[in-house]
Amino acid sequence: MAALQCSVITPEARAFEGPAEFVAIPAHDGEIGILPRRAPLVAKLGAGRLRLRAAGGDEQSWFIDGGFAQVIDNKVVVLTQKALRPDQIDPSKATEQLAAARSLPANDEVALKRKAAAEASARAQLRIAGR
Repeated sequence: MAALQCSVITPEARAFEGPAEFVAIPAHDGEIGILPRRAPLVAKLGAGRLRLRAAGGDEQSWFIDGGFAQVIDNKVVVLTQKALRPDQIDPSKATEQLAAARSLPANDEVALKRKAAAEASARAQLRIAGR
């Protein structure tokens, strides 16, 4: 089977660069699985787990905090503000972030969306960290 070329890029660095047999991205409306020869796709990402199976069967995952993904010609490019491995997530900090998000005011639609996104990000970190 042909491999995908996968890049996970944050503003600070490339979190991953290499071949993959399978990639699952956390789209804003649910998980999307990507195999080689997939039709072209652009997706808005939500907060959640990005999973991939590297060439050779090594499974890897990251917490992704929004962004965009593009799939074209067996290349998957993920652009995100944050990509953390499960062991890089501090559960106590994520718990604090969740408490802070819950206390945000929700006076209007923009504030409500900001609060929901902050809560989703903190909950996803806790879930990925195994808490």
